[in-house]
Amino acid sequence: MAPAGQTRDNGRIARKSTASMSEQPTGTVPSDTPAIEIERDVMEYDVVTVGAGPAGLAFAIRLKQLNPELSVCVIEKSSTIGAHILSGAVIEPGPLDALLPGWRDNPPPICVPAGQDEFWFMTKTGGYKSPIVPPDMNNHGNFIVSLGAMCAWMAPQAEALGVEIYAGFAAADTLHDADGRVAGVRIGDMGIAKDGTHKPGFTAGIDIRAKVTVFAEGARGHLTKRLIKRFELDADSDPQGYSIGIKELWQVPEDRVTPGKIVHSVGWPADSRTYGGSFLYHLDKGRIALGYVSGLDYSDPDYKPWEAFQQWKNHPLIKPLLEGGNLVSSGARAIVTGGWQSLPKLEMPGALLIGDTAGLLNVPKIKGTHQAIRSGMLAAEHLAAQPQLDSAGFDAKLRASDAMAELKKVRNIKPGFKKGFWFGMLNAAWETVTAGGSPWTLKNKADWSSLDKLGQAEQPKRDYADRTLAPRDRLAGVYFAATEHDEDQPVHLKVADTNVCVTQCASEYGNPCTRFCPAGVYEIVEEEGAKRLQINAANCVHCKTCDIKDPYEIITWVTPEGGSGPNYQNM
Repeated sequence: MAPAGQTRDNGRIARKSTASMSEQPTGTVPSDTPAIEIERDVMEYDVVTVGAGPAGLAFAIRLKQLNPELSVCVIEKSSTIGAHILSGAVIEPGPLDALLPGWRDNPPPICVPAGQDEFWFMTKTGGYKSPIVPPDMNNHGNFIVSLGAMCAWMAPQAEALGVEIYAGFAAADTLHDADGRVAGVRIGDMGIAKDGTHKPGFTAGIDIRAKVTVFAEGARGHLTKRLIKRFELDADSDPQGYSIGIKELWQVPEDRVTPGKIVHSVGWPADSRTYGGSFLYHLDKGRIALGYVSGLDYSDPDYKPWEAFQQWKNHPLIKPLLEGGNLVSSGARAIVTGGWQSLPKLEMPGALLIGDTAGLLNVPKIKGTHQAIRSGMLAAEHLAAQPQLDSAGFDAKLRASDAMAELKKVRNIKPGFKKGFWFGMLNAAWETVTAGGSPWTLKNKADWSSLDKLGQAEQPKRDYADRTLAPRDRLAGVYFAATEHDEDQPVHLKVADTNVCVTQCASEYGNPCTRFCPAGVYEIVEEEGAKRLQINAANCVHCKTCDIKDPYEIITWVTPEGGSGPNYQNM
């Protein structure tokens, strides 16, 4: 893998092109900056994949298995493969078995066979263990992994097949032919100051052109978001839905850990109108992975997902497991939860969508890795069968596959919780018994639209407890995410009109961005009697919650300079 910001001298640089600064990604340079001609290197491949997560790597591996002659490139915005990957994660091994049949003989560095399952309903002071584990949460035959470590393990296997992987290369914009067809991506420039001027180390981003571009950006990919709008890929689907998952990795005395034990819970600290639940996975060597998922369709503008997680950690059933242990790593990411009815069209001229970018996570299972690998393999098999590498037909192929059949069976479970916890549980039981055979499909709406205004919002009794476990606040949590951004680079969180923040949003919603962000990126500060929005972009862990939940849809998350962001370890 090439170091961040560098290219390999491998003959792929076919030519140089000249482009003006006006062609730069939206928001990188102020609009009043004069156009400057920039010479850019151009690299050409048969296929370029954006994102080195499980979907992107599975796609690249499978395509090279089927046609070794194709040139395949994978670009990844994080400094090293896996550094931006965060997930629970329990995986179903079937798709991985099909992709890499001998993987169990040389498994990823963290790979613990699933053991006993437990499902709890929590109250503030105790809880009730269910005598029956919901079928979708039965993990017999599955494995607990670190998804970041698993991706770092998959990357060399892709490279051994001839896949070229470039870490630290953030795709900032898409390239298009004269007819609008996707023709590749442009890597973001490096060495631009906050004011848009070029620093001494300025390096122009490379144009990577390809016959087909495969987007595997994960949930709420910023290029995918633009492409969905440009090609109207969501014209026949419901708005996509999301949750925010906040996770920590702890080191505790080994005698507290039962490797393979998997515990999920619902109930406290979520109120009956807020979708939320926890996971706690026992790894090996005294390690525990735990986290809390909050649906971003919540209505209370005062809700704080990060605080809900910290409250859950201090529950009497959880705290003794962690007390005296050490927090090793923490982070957050958006989880795509819209399911079957929110799936956009997955193809456009010259490009495909796979994995979480497509929206394939199975919410009741809380699993998407098997779906990501499955969709990547399907995309590879589709392209390998096309003499001209034509993207047309992939959408129909995936919709006829096991991946879509799995989503259709559970399509009504998550939307049922919009009517409250108890209705959601009864609906989930019905949908499970009937295997999704209901003659109806519940609708999804955009998460930003679900937020109630101050004075109209129901004020649930949070009944929060005193907490003592680390981290003490969100900024301390950012430290454990090892987040790094050059302070002197353009802010990658674009707010279309900051006046809205200190006027309309302040009065209508009380600036919920200051509460839903798990990293304390957004602050309302007062200077000389006037309030303004302060964006602490260096804190950002790239969860993209702000891009999803902002009630005015004026926040846009774009990629910062390549290699910037969290540096997760074994997450």
